[in-house]
Formats: sequence, structure tokens, C-alpha cells
Amino acid sequence: MFEKLFAERGLSLDRLKSLLETGAAGSIAKATEGDPVRQSQYSRQIKELEDFFRIKLIERQGQVARLTPAGRELSRISRFFMLGLSNFQRGSLAEEQTFRIGAGATFIQRFLLPALMPSRKPGATYVTEVVGDAEIERRLHDLTLDFGITHHADISRPLQTRALGKWRLELWLPKALGLNKTAAGQQFKKQQLPLALAQSELNNLNLPQLTKYPATLGCGSFLEARAALEQEELGAFLPGFLVPDKTAKSFLRIPLSQTDSCVFQFFLAWNPRLLRLNPHATRRRDLLVNLLTKQMA
Repeated sequence: MFEKLFAERGLSLDRLKSLLETGAAGSIAKATEGDPVRQSQYSRQIKELEDFFRIKLIERQGQVARLTPAGRELSRISRFFMLGLSNFQRGSLAEEQTFRIGAGATFIQRFLLPALMPSRKPGATYVTEVVGDAEIERRLHDLTLDFGITHHADISRPLQTRALGKWRLELWLPKALGLNKTAAGQQFKKQQLPLALAQSELNNLNLPQLTKYPATLGCGSFLEARAALEQEELGAFLPGFLVPDKTAKSFLRIPLSQTDSCVFQFFLAWNPRLLRLNPHATRRRDLLVNLLTKQMA
């Protein structure tokens, strides 16, 4: 059945590992951390794979060598194979499994970490990464992430999702700015309202009126935008779950039809191939859905 694969030299786990690391890093230079000896080794091993499969796996753009579409496909196939072997090895050695979860910075701190802390049981560890929606989708396909938290259910096949909870975006201003709701709304339309905006997280929501708004202060997350709001010099758009009742004493909620009518959701996303490669992942998926749904409630 596999006679042709073993009829020639050039295919090995070491060579596939070099290809995998190059694909994950984006280039041979990054995969080898600039080590010229390892760069030469990786280039040679990938060239041997090219000779074996008789297809171009990397292409050079200036000084950078990146995977071709065929190289990315072979890298993806190899990762599935390697993950299956790795899971088998961990199971035979009774080692803990590690699950990688990608999400926005706010979701990780507000929901994910509190959900995972009380669920810590022998058998699994978790690694969280701050990743945007587009990167989450790509990495779920590549299985460099096990689970991801996205804002959209309509992601590309074969990825699957399950809803975790709904939320709304609200505009808040410090009363110290001396603006009433009408004046604040007018200044927002003129793009003159001083705002701290969580630009990277707002980009995931597909709201052009906010992504194009000239922020007075650009923030990396909604948590940073809330911290800026609390200095009482700038307004901020915040998810409803980040606005405690006590803020009403010093801050004013500004109604905006453009955003008040929008309902956003968080979804847990995964690649069903992961569940076939690692049966334990199904239980972890169900546990995450249960814990995170309760956290958002």
C-alpha cells in the first residue's frame, strides 16, 4: 500500500519537522532564529523533500524563503500526522496534554482565566494566546491552535463553532468632560469626541465607523480602554460586561444608534480533525463550552 513512499530516499520525520517549523515561523530564518548552520540544514532538508515529491515547497522573496501552496499543504498533512504520533506518545506515557486556546486579550482576562482556574484537574494543561479572529481561523486550520474564541459563527469549513454568550458595545464618557448626551452624540458624528479605542479588538467587530475613527488614545484591549476611561479625561467604547454599576456616579452612558442596535457574540471554534486525532479534546471542548457559558451568564 505504501511501497512507493519507501521506494526512494528523502522522506523522514526530521525533514518533515524542518518543513513544519518553517511553515509555523513563516520563514527558514525565523524558524532557525538566525542560526546560519541550522538555516543551511533546514534548506537542505526541505530541498530533499522537494526532490522526493518532485514539487516546489519553498520560494524565495529576496532574502526570505517562504512555503509555496504545496509546501503549506504538505506542512498541514505532516502536522496532522505528527499530532497523532504525539498524542499516542503522551497517552502511552500517561503524560498531561496541553491545549492551546487563542482569544482576544479582554476575553482571556475577563472570562477564560477565571473559567480555567477552578477546573484545573490532572490530565491537561492550558496555554492561552492573544490572537485576532483571522489568525485564529488560520491557525485552527493548521492545528497550531486547539480552540479559539471568535466573534463570528460563519467561519470556513471544516471548522465548527458553538455559541457562548451575547453582549453589546456601549459608549461611556466621564462627566468631568462637561458634555451632555446630545452634545456628545454631535461631537461623535463630527469625529471630535476624545476617545480611547481598543483598536485591535474593535477590528474584529466589523464596525467601520469605529475602526476609522481617529482615536485620541489607541489601546490594545477593552481593558486598557476602561483603564483610560477611569482617568476621567477620555471616553471609551466598552462591552457591557466591563461596565460595573458604580461607574454611573462618575460616568455617563451615551446612546448611539449605530452601535446600540448591534448584538455581538462569542463563539468557541475548533477543527473537527482535532477531535479525530485526539479523542480527549472532545471532553475538553465540552468542558470549555460549559464553563465559559456560565462565566458569560
